[in-house]
Amino acid sequence: MTRFEAGDVVRVMYPHVERNVARSRPALVLTQEPVGPDGLLIWVGMITNARRKAWPGDIPIEDHEAAGLPVPSVIRTAKIATLEAASATRIGRLPEAQIRAVRKQVASYLGR
Repeated sequence: MTRFEAGDVVRVMYPHVERNVARSRPALVLTQEPVGPDGLLIWVGMITNARRKAWPGDIPIEDHEAAGLPVPSVIRTAKIATLEAASATRIGRLPEAQIRAVRKQVASYLGR
């Protein structure tokens, strides 16, 4: 099984909040190591096209091409999911400074 680290950009079947469906999209791995029984799970933050209407807490991806993304994108830190690691495929990586910014924003939602 492929192991992922915080900052990896992956392609996954990401669940929609608005309707009961999932679609293939990029996401950012938030957990430093896999979680759950036998490390089968990862926590991910949704990545979306930067042309969409901005949400509070969105963090622009500085270099979308290095992250494996075809267009400028943002991390939508308000939309986090727990997914099976086996369903993810690594497509890129974010620099450490961006990972820290995402962690700080997510921690603010948790009251830290």
